[in-house]
Amino acid sequence: MACFVIEGGHKLSGEIYPQGAKNEALQILCATLLTKERVIVKNVPNILDINNLIGLLRDLGVVVEKLGEGEYAFKAEKIDLDFVKSPEFLKRNAALRGSIMLVGPMLARFGYALTSKPGGDKIGRRKLDTHFEGMIKLGAEFVFNRENSTFELRAQRLKGVSMLLDEASVTGTANIVMSAVLAEGRTVIYNAACEPYLQQLCKMLNRMGAKITGIGSNLLTIDGVDSLSGTEHTILPDMIEVGSFIGMAAMTQSAITIKNVSYENLGIIPESFRRLGINLEQRGDDIYVPAQEEYPIDTFLDGSILTVADAPWPGLTPDLLSVMLVVATQSKGTVLIHQKMFESRLFFVDKLIDMGAQIILCDPHRAVVVGHNHTKSLKGKEMTSPDIRAGIAMLIAAMGANGISKIHNIEQIDRGYQNIEARLNALGARITRVDQ
Repeated sequence: MACFVIEGGHKLSGEIYPQGAKNEALQILCATLLTKERVIVKNVPNILDINNLIGLLRDLGVVVEKLGEGEYAFKAEKIDLDFVKSPEFLKRNAALRGSIMLVGPMLARFGYALTSKPGGDKIGRRKLDTHFEGMIKLGAEFVFNRENSTFELRAQRLKGVSMLLDEASVTGTANIVMSAVLAEGRTVIYNAACEPYLQQLCKMLNRMGAKITGIGSNLLTIDGVDSLSGTEHTILPDMIEVGSFIGMAAMTQSAITIKNVSYENLGIIPESFRRLGINLEQRGDDIYVPAQEEYPIDTFLDGSILTVADAPWPGLTPDLLSVMLVVATQSKGTVLIHQKMFESRLFFVDKLIDMGAQIILCDPHRAVVVGHNHTKSLKGKEMTSPDIRAGIAMLIAAMGANGISKIHNIEQIDRGYQNIEARLNALGARITRVDQ
């Protein structure tokens, strides 16, 4: 176990490059199981969740070659289906939330998939109904074993069908799409998620020979094919990391440049930070965040208090609300943060209150933040990270605080952020990793 020791109050300056997108990489790596041919994936982030998934793919029988920094080749010619049924697979599967997306490709190509209840963040219930209901509609036999909490699916060959998803789940849509590309006939998915990362998955599958139309909309049409071929794919920059860096600059009143952000795929994120008073500028495909004396929070047109809430794409991703909440603690004005999707993501605000932030936690989903306008700094504290996004939010708070902070359980941060302390220290931060 390790922790971060952060000396707050230091300005940042310089340039930083975002890593490859974790949430896209999880989908893309699972999709390599859909073909026996070689698939090359570039800009793969070197983070715990991704490395664990790569290790799991290796043990399944996928030949994995590291071609260079962040570049891998995958060849899933021979898969060990006996390993899928082993306690070792189920144990490792349970520890990695993203492994749920192995189910769709396994079922589509091999007619069999087994998975356990996934682990990951302590951010509340994440139901899997959408995933399995979609596959059942495609013709899969589904069995839930209550004794060991495993889900088993079987199918000779899936058959296309029209379906309306009960929610626009990103991972659920990805799983169903990967199941449907090798199904017999046409599949129509309404209320599909349409995040850039899902668009990337669909584009990659089309280059492999799939026939998917409606990409970028909530209505996907998939004409099944008999097999898929190899391809090359480059993962987008991580929009959550881009947002985190914007938040760090504002919290420390620093000027930084975030390079190669794929601006057209950031959606509403830049404008959402502008509403918190950050005058960020687009410069080509970079974002320049200037240093400011104050960050005035917008109000609605009638003068009422601004609400920042998450929503399915093209709405604001829930993964950035924790960061925006921290930024608001030092902005000028008041904002209501409404976390709609997860019931436990705002519990970390107790630590921010201990640091001196003015926050009213209304309920598990809503918090009112009254900004200090950088007239009163937060105080360094000892904290424990409950999940990836709360962890980075705590780190941002600590960087802007007076004194020394310590963050435990940083393995949660390592799950989603590549070599984060070295990259931030290069900008001027003072973060030390200490083994305990």
